[in-house]
Amino acid sequence: MSNPAAFVPEPESNLPEVARVARDLIRFDTTNFGGGRANGEREAAEYVTQYLESLGLEVNVFEPIHRRTNVHARIRGRNPSKPALVLHGHLDVVPAIAEDWSVDPFAGEIRDGMLWGRGAVDMKDMDAMILTSVGEILRSGDQPERDIIVTFFADEENGGVEGSGLVVAQHPEWFEGATEAISEVGGYSIAAGDRRAYLLQVGEKALMWIRLVAKGRAGHGSRLHPENALTRLSEAVVALGRTEWPIRLTETTTQLLDGLSSLTGIPTDDPDVLALGAGPAAPFLRSTLRTTTNPTGLTAGYKHNVIPDRAEALIDVRVLPGTENAALADIRRIIGPDIEIEIVHQDIGLEVPFAGEIVEAMVASLERHDPDVPVIPYLMGGGTDNKALSALGIAGYGFAPLRLPADLDFTGMFHGVDERVPIDALVFGQRVLTDLLRTY
Repeated sequence: MSNPAAFVPEPESNLPEVARVARDLIRFDTTNFGGGRANGEREAAEYVTQYLESLGLEVNVFEPIHRRTNVHARIRGRNPSKPALVLHGHLDVVPAIAEDWSVDPFAGEIRDGMLWGRGAVDMKDMDAMILTSVGEILRSGDQPERDIIVTFFADEENGGVEGSGLVVAQHPEWFEGATEAISEVGGYSIAAGDRRAYLLQVGEKALMWIRLVAKGRAGHGSRLHPENALTRLSEAVVALGRTEWPIRLTETTTQLLDGLSSLTGIPTDDPDVLALGAGPAAPFLRSTLRTTTNPTGLTAGYKHNVIPDRAEALIDVRVLPGTENAALADIRRIIGPDIEIEIVHQDIGLEVPFAGEIVEAMVASLERHDPDVPVIPYLMGGGTDNKALSALGIAGYGFAPLRLPADLDFTGMFHGVDERVPIDALVFGQRVLTDLLRTY
């Protein structure tokens, strides 16, 4: 399978440009394995660079680490007195095990009215909407309302360590004059009972990637051996993985529940039951109401008949903003004193008000294209590069608008198998985003 070599998508009269661009981006295998192991974003970044240059823009490319490529351009707006808006995406994707998929995850296949492939949901769909929205405005000879700073980051799927973190630290001038940013995982529709609603992301949980380490004494696999590191680790992993963390509401999640209740008629006294009224999005929303501690990797042993003296487990911890220290203390209590905790990577939680001119503008843009459908705030269980931008005082929002079928488990496809997005949802999103850039 060959990757496209330039920004010009293959001509297909029946495929909208936003879908062609998203398909082309999927065909670049930008897999990020984490921990500094990645295929790199360079070829995808070259494609994005050529697309932006074709619009007459001056493009900056920053590759602080070999093949970890970041792209930046600034589009001048009609009203230079208004603060600039950052529009950003990431070009890397998580790994895909091809044998588990119904299609080649990097072929960008069109099937059943959908674009399939790794990145179709996270987040080459939004990357394509960004490119084609600014393309539509500039090709028409128009300008956005305010300066738009378009940035594509590397390494988001590893917490931005080799991407947005380095860009913000070494090139803060890229974001001069910006006060707000828009990126992924918000603006998409869900089914709330028999109604459609849009979720606008105004917050993100904090991330703590930790490693649990158990130590014991090596020995022959046939022995009675109470100091088995693997047994100790397993007990800690089970205890942590099965912990039922209590619900703790923030201002945003309280507003989310109120919105869902008004649409479904389900009272707010049991948030989990209320979240179930959101159909396929329920697991995603329930995770935003509490801490989550999911084991994601195990390492131990080197031979069948040797008891190892060390065993390790990776745990993906996500906590509500401001509860990081309390959660870590709870984790230490749950796993017990014999297990060590190493912090692999940690970042901050975010929460901004569901109010103000930018929120009103995003809601209005959705209303113009899908009238009388409510927009509800939510706090995302994962994270985005908005966290890095917050160090510059930039408030981040998730607004990748997609009008989706009620039965599509869209949130379940983040990092999942058979990732796909409806073509008509991409077209809808590009129209809404273009509308926002013209008017806000």
